[in-house]
Amino acid sequence: MGNSKNISLDTVVTDFILLGLSHPLNMKTLLFLVFLIIYILTQLGNLLILLTLWADPKLHARPMYVLLGVLSFLDMCLSSVIVPRIILSFTPASKAIPFGGCVAQLYFFHFLGSTQCFLYTLMAYDRYLAICRPLRYPVLMSGRLCTILVAGVWVAGSIHGSIQATLTFRLPYCGPNQVDYFICDIPAVLRLACADTTVNELVTFVEIGVVAASCFMLILLSYANIVHVILKIRTADGRRRAFSTCGSHVTVVTVYYVPCIFIYLRPGSKSPLDGAVAVFYTVVTPLLNPLIYTLRNQEVKSALKKITAGRGTVNEHK
Repeated sequence: MGNSKNISLDTVVTDFILLGLSHPLNMKTLLFLVFLIIYILTQLGNLLILLTLWADPKLHARPMYVLLGVLSFLDMCLSSVIVPRIILSFTPASKAIPFGGCVAQLYFFHFLGSTQCFLYTLMAYDRYLAICRPLRYPVLMSGRLCTILVAGVWVAGSIHGSIQATLTFRLPYCGPNQVDYFICDIPAVLRLACADTTVNELVTFVEIGVVAASCFMLILLSYANIVHVILKIRTADGRRRAFSTCGSHVTVVTVYYVPCIFIYLRPGSKSPLDGAVAVFYTVVTPLLNPLIYTLRNQEVKSALKKITAGRGTVNEHK
């Protein structure tokens, strides 16, 4: 589990070298363009969702769409923490990241990632109340309570990120300084520590893996109750609308939690699959979220059409 190395007091790591993703040398330009396009589309797609929710008073006043807006903002931030560094790895630029930059990247990655994890659970709870407790929903999920819960999610994520960053970088790092990963994440950084990492690996397993698994189980429980209620709806149209409302969230949760649990419930793993799986939920998922919610949500699509029609009308009058 842990590792122990001889610490040289004369050698202190001041920066790390991110080795990035393994790739054939002749594909460097192609991968650069792919990740650049993914990053641009992620930012534009989530920004479009935010602008749509802000422009339609009926949407930004409802808890479900407040949570969707927070998710889009999180996706933009998380993508900005991860993808530019990946893009940089395909250029001749230095792969070095300052020690403080590595600390900041690890903190924000886990801060934003855990906040997203808690937010998905909150979104499932919101759908549970809306479908299973429709008459009491305005009271059980009022605008004020929704704001408090969202603030709590951000605070919990910040605490989690602080704990993980503090525990990881309280250890001595005396070389080597090459991080065999595309970002400064806990498993990859801990392999470079000049001290026993058993406690860190245990905390990582419990706080990240178990918390993520627990949130995932709560989401599954919420949707088990939702499905039970939906199946009691007599009209096919009513069942279709209810399933459509929840389907997008279930899809997003699945593509986020499964890779996350795969990585953090296997402490000490050095599988080459870890990098590919991590890219999926840190890079691809933020890109897919706007598409999933836009294509499956009739109200968001209607709001987008209104905005487009409104701009068309304005252009005609000019």
